[in-house]
Amino acid sequence: MLRLSHLTRLYTLPLCLGGLFFAASLTPSLIPRDWLVQGLLGGVVMALGYLIGRLCITVWRLLDLPEPAVQGARALRWILGLATAGIVLACLVSARAWQNGIRARMSMAPLENMNTFRMLALAIVVFIALVLVGYALRWVFDRVRFRLYHVMPARTANVAGFVLTALALIFLARDGVMNRVVIALDDSVTVAQRLFADAPPPPAAQNVTGSADSLIDWGALGQPGRDYVLGGPGAADIADFTGRAALQPIRVYVGRAQADTAQERADLALAELVRQGGFEREVLIVAMPTGTGWLDPGAVDTVEMMHDGDIATVAVQYSYLQSPLALILETRSGLDQAEALIGTIHRYWRDLPKDRRPRLYIHGLSLGAWSSMHGTDLFVLLDDPIDGALWAGPPFPSIRWQNVVASRNAGSAYVAPVLADSRLVRFATHYRDAGGPEGWGDMRIVYLQYSSDPIVFFTTSAFFRAPQWMSEPPGPDVSPDMRFIPVVTQLQLAVDMLLANTAPAGHGHSYFAGDYIPAWVAVTAPGDWSAADTANLIAYCGAHFQKGCSAGSDRKALKTSAGD
Repeated sequence: MLRLSHLTRLYTLPLCLGGLFFAASLTPSLIPRDWLVQGLLGGVVMALGYLIGRLCITVWRLLDLPEPAVQGARALRWILGLATAGIVLACLVSARAWQNGIRARMSMAPLENMNTFRMLALAIVVFIALVLVGYALRWVFDRVRFRLYHVMPARTANVAGFVLTALALIFLARDGVMNRVVIALDDSVTVAQRLFADAPPPPAAQNVTGSADSLIDWGALGQPGRDYVLGGPGAADIADFTGRAALQPIRVYVGRAQADTAQERADLALAELVRQGGFEREVLIVAMPTGTGWLDPGAVDTVEMMHDGDIATVAVQYSYLQSPLALILETRSGLDQAEALIGTIHRYWRDLPKDRRPRLYIHGLSLGAWSSMHGTDLFVLLDDPIDGALWAGPPFPSIRWQNVVASRNAGSAYVAPVLADSRLVRFATHYRDAGGPEGWGDMRIVYLQYSSDPIVFFTTSAFFRAPQWMSEPPGPDVSPDMRFIPVVTQLQLAVDMLLANTAPAGHGHSYFAGDYIPAWVAVTAPGDWSAADTANLIAYCGAHFQKGCSAGSDRKALKTSAGD
């Protein structure tokens, strides 16, 4: 008669579980992965599976549960090992097809090979490194509890040793991580300050943000602000495209370094907007940027062109950090700035005569969408509502977005909801627009989101429960081979979030002009605009620029690389 300990003499069960986790990590998720990313992911997942196996055996023993007797332990180990090896081999053989299936749906070139041996070698190295870290932690735990044996009972010493080791690990990790974060933040601010010194001369035109007559300091704008102010189509560019007379669009931007508080920056934005005559335009858009202060030219340039430049846009920077860091470390910064800016602009706007004020819209992408949704006070809007909003790539933590999706009609897809009679809220995707400017009520809200965007569809419960959208037929750019696997799917989606901006335009978290254009048409209903105009603008942007429409003859050409 053999006991459970015989089965685990060579850690057969944990190793097999780690192998199965590695095999599961090869299955497709939302964003395609190359061999390097897959190797890193596979090693982490394999170590996690191994750890879970070891923990299960440890808990079994600590509970003093009976260990089952098994005849032929050697044969059972062989069976488990061969079965695991077979599953791993089958998944390795299928891995390239799985990845190419996603790539084909995103119009990407197929992978010639997965560099299987490199990927396996990297996964094994990562696995061994993490296991060694685990053994090092176990060694520390043993040293602590052995010393405590001299002053307290063994069982109490074991618990106290575990707690002390965990606290020490948390303390070291916290200090290490926070130190790195502080360094990263300092570097970001340093870069911004360096840009002040390297800033080009301020614009000569008086009616431009940052000019000599402006209320905004040119140096304090930083690179994202200067690119935004100088970028985009000018009046001549718009007139060349439409064949009609056009105005120079107004762009107001306040940098993070301009003032210390969110309200001070909002007040400056309002004063500069008034100075430039923004409230005398046909359309006014309050836009919240991403974490670094970047605004997507594909969203801003296009709406300026379809309204013949008779438009003003105002934005305020609230962070220097990339959006993921800003989301974790400066969560309130974006929310507070959105509340201050939107509230300040809305209060001034609502006191203007209704027949002499512009139509007012809210816009944001990614973290900007989350903050601007939060800053749009629905109770205030009941008194004097805005005209609409366009929110692209709303991050999954947004309560406002979650509530809207939860209110969808029965039978409506989670990734492309339909609400009531679609008079107030509509959802657009890369494959389905918002339905045009007809059939709306007084306010028009459009959410633009891609079915393959993990920033939108990540969920923190995927460790143990499949996300709602995985119970529905997959979107056009989502692999039908994607399956929910406890623990593994959560880590796959976490990696997808890191890779979200690497997807081609129109997929993942890469939003681009071709999808913004029909969404803006639906929201802002530009006059004298036809379906042919929409098609022409999409073609124009596709021919000239990857994401934006900046022609740059009247302004500095705008870089369109992702700034999120």
